[in-house]
Amino acid sequence: MKVTVLGSGSVGNATLVEAGEDRILIDAGFSGRDIEQRMRDAGVEPASLAAILITHDHTDHTRGMGVLARRFGLPIYMTRRTAAACAPLLSGDERVLEFSSTTPVTVGTLQICPFLTVHDAVDPIAVTVRHTPSGTRMGIATDLGRPTTAVRAALAHCHMLVLESNHDDAMLWRGPYPWSVKQRIASTHGHLSNRAAAQLLRDLMHTDLVAVALAHLSQHCNDAGLARAEAERALARTGYRGRLDVAPQDRPLETVDVLALRRARGQAEQLDLL
Repeated sequence: MKVTVLGSGSVGNATLVEAGEDRILIDAGFSGRDIEQRMRDAGVEPASLAAILITHDHTDHTRGMGVLARRFGLPIYMTRRTAAACAPLLSGDERVLEFSSTTPVTVGTLQICPFLTVHDAVDPIAVTVRHTPSGTRMGIATDLGRPTTAVRAALAHCHMLVLESNHDDAMLWRGPYPWSVKQRIASTHGHLSNRAAAQLLRDLMHTDLVAVALAHLSQHCNDAGLARAEAERALARTGYRGRLDVAPQDRPLETVDVLALRRARGQAEQLDLL
């Protein structure tokens, strides 16, 4: 399994997950043309995608889905309520496949398991993606107002995590947003701070975790160095020896080969037989 965060932040979010010829795009928050270019920059042709899955209706996760779906004949997986909220972004010619937060979606060898999150969207979810032949599992959870018990349970035992680290508390309250927006971001239906993300990472740490990518950093109320430092401090206490990246907004993050990292760590030698 390989994971490429094509870009993540306040402007747009999209993550490519692939295993062999099976490729799925989780969220499509940039323009269709931008996503195509970002995929090519990562060495993947957009025409090789099998599907798009949308986590919630906010435009920084949906902007390019209609264009991509029509151009490449891709199905779009969304919950019923998210599909209704996103109707203005679609022409009606797209193939929309509805699912629920309790219904896994299978794309080739990839099994996508959605779970409910707390955020001020119509029907927000996050997902884990499992490569069934190897058992390699990764989780994508951005736009988290708070890490509920269900969120923690769903993300437990992932080999890679793409996790929101949205804002620095001090920068948020000193920042340029109106007071109402600051309250919304800091609320239990808003976004995770660096401090909260670091605490969640510490709680989710286990010996088979090999990669973490901090995502959805605020343009105005965060800094990559601050987010990384907070996560490093928390993970250092756990003995974490894996990879730690901060996903940029303006370009793809270097592709993470999760299966290769597992092999390098000596996890489940039988993987080499796959």
